[in-house]
Amino acid sequence: MKMIEGGVTAAQGFVAGGIHCGVRKNKSKPDLAMIYSEAPCAAAAVYTQNLVKGAPILVTQKNIADGAAKAVICNSGNANTCNADGEEKAQTMCDLTAQALSIDPQDVVVASTGVIGQVLPIEPIQAGIPELVKALSADGSHAAATAIMTTDTIAKEAAAEVEIGGKTVKVGGISKGSGMIHPNMATMLCFVTTDCAISPAMLDKAIHQVTEKTFNMISVDGDTSTNDTFAILANGAAGNPEITAPGPDYDAFAQALEAVCRQLSKLMAGDGEGATKLLICRVDGAADLSMARTVSKSVICSTLFKAAMFGADANWGRVLCAIGYSGAAVDVNKIDVSFRSAKGQVDVCQNGAGIPFSEEEASQVLSEHEIEILVHLHLGEASAEAYGCDLTYDYVKINGDYRT
Repeated sequence: MKMIEGGVTAAQGFVAGGIHCGVRKNKSKPDLAMIYSEAPCAAAAVYTQNLVKGAPILVTQKNIADGAAKAVICNSGNANTCNADGEEKAQTMCDLTAQALSIDPQDVVVASTGVIGQVLPIEPIQAGIPELVKALSADGSHAAATAIMTTDTIAKEAAAEVEIGGKTVKVGGISKGSGMIHPNMATMLCFVTTDCAISPAMLDKAIHQVTEKTFNMISVDGDTSTNDTFAILANGAAGNPEITAPGPDYDAFAQALEAVCRQLSKLMAGDGEGATKLLICRVDGAADLSMARTVSKSVICSTLFKAAMFGADANWGRVLCAIGYSGAAVDVNKIDVSFRSAKGQVDVCQNGAGIPFSEEEASQVLSEHEIEILVHLHLGEASAEAYGCDLTYDYVKINGDYRT
C-alpha cells in the first residue's frame, strides 16, 4: 500500500468539481461541490451521534438504505439544520442533481455545512448545478475539496493504492473540518471514493471499523456537530474479485481506507480553528485498546494542555491530570511521558513523577508545528493515537463572529 495523488478522483471512473453558486455572499469562495460515478456504486456512511441532525443526513440515510449511490452533492455556507423546510430543500438538491445527471434521486448523497438555523436558499443551488455538472472532471478533486470548506484554511485531500486480487485498487477522499470537531462519529464532512469491487455489507463494515481508529480519534474543541457525514462510494472499476467476506482482500482494502482517513484526520486536527500546532498523542503499553483510546483522546481534549502547547510550555502535569480523569483504570505510578517533534525528544516524566529536563530544549521541541505526546502506561501491549491541536486566541475570535 502506498499514498498517491488525486484525492477523491484518484479512483477510476470518478469525476468531481466545485463552483461558487451564491449560497455564500463572498464570491471568491466556492460553495457547491459534486462527485459522480457513471457506474453504479456500493455505498455506506456513518453520521453524527448528535440528536440534532441536519436535514441532509435524514435524506441521505433514506437514499442509501439500499447500499447504492452514484453521486454526492454538497453545499457550504449553510448547514440546512433546524429549518422547517430542511428535508424538502435537501430532497430538492437530490432531485436537481439527479435531473442534471440523468440518474435516480435516490442515488444521491446530499450534505450541507455552515451556519445552523438559517433557511437554505435553494435558488442559487438550482441555478448552479448545471454549471457544476459541466465542470466535473477527473482532475476535479481539489475544486470539490475547496467548495466544501467553511472555516478551513486548507483543502484536505488524500489517496492511496493497494493490490487486491492482482488488480491495483485506489482509494481517495476529501474532507472538511476545522471547528466543532469532536467526533462520535466525526464533526466533519468526508467523502471517499474507491474503484474496489466490494459488497455494500463489507463496505459498511470497513467504514465503521476505520472510523473508530481515525475520525473518532480527533478533537479540536469538544463540540460534536449536527451535520457530520462520512460517506463512501465503491464502483468496482478496478476489476478485482468482489470482496464479500472478511479475509486478506478485505484487510488490504481496510488498510488503504485507514491510511486515507488517518491522513485526512491529521489534516483536520492540524487545521483546527486558530490552531498553530498539530498534536498527536501516542499511548503505548495499555491494558487494552479501549484504555489506549480513552487515555490518548483525554490528553488531546484537555483545554489546559492545549493552551500549554500553544505557549510551548512543557507542562507535563496537565498530561497526567488528563489521564487521571479519563476514567481509564491506569496505574499512575507507572506512567512515562515524553514530548517529541522534528527538533528532538525530551523525557519529562517517569513512573508518574517528574524528572530533570532542560526547559530551553523542551521549548524548542514544542515550537514545531507537529508535536507528539508519548505516553507509556506499562500495563499491556495495546496502543492508540489521537489527534488534536493547540488552543489559541484566534479560536475565540473566529467563533465570536462566526454567524455575523
